[in-house]
This record gives sequence, structure tokens and C-alpha cells, in this order.
Amino acid sequence: MIVRLMGEGQFRIPDDLHAQLNEIDAAAEEAVRGGDEDGFHARLAELHRLVHGAGERLADDDLSPSEAIIPPADLSLDEAEELFAGDGLIPDLPG
Repeated sequence: MIVRLMGEGQFRIPDDLHAQLNEIDAAAEEAVRGGDEDGFHARLAELHRLVHGAGERLADDDLSPSEAIIPPADLSLDEAEELFAGDGLIPDLPG
């Protein structure tokens, strides 16, 4: 699975981490809906740590499509509310 960290590039992570990414995404969405800015930033930081820790950064000229896009760590709660209007940060992909 290829994940784009906005402002940082793309990372290839093991496919079996998709469920874990979705769990963190759901917790981030819940924090946004509850107006919990600290909780939201904690979940967003968790997503970044997971991708950095498990991922292999792709070359900048690699044009592989991203299956998930994670916003920058400094995303505001208001901006996050707009993103979560759809499927959350990470779309549910078929297993």
C-alpha cells in the first residue's frame, strides 16, 4: 500500500497495516467530531509515526498512485472538519 504524507512524499507500507491505519483514522474522526483538538493531533501524529516507522520512502520521481493521503501534522481542527466530511482521511479499501 502506498501512502502519501502531505508535504513529505510517498511511503510504501505493508498492506496488513491498512486496518490499523483505519482504526487510527476513526479515532481521529471521533476527536474532530467531539472538538478534541489535542486528541486529533495525537492521532494524526500517530498516523505519521506509523508510516515513518513501517514505511519505505519512495523516490520523489516515483509516480505510483497513493491509496491514502494523510494531511500534514499541523492541520487545524477546522481544516480537519472539512476533510472528514467524506470518508475520513483513509478510504475503506476492499480487503
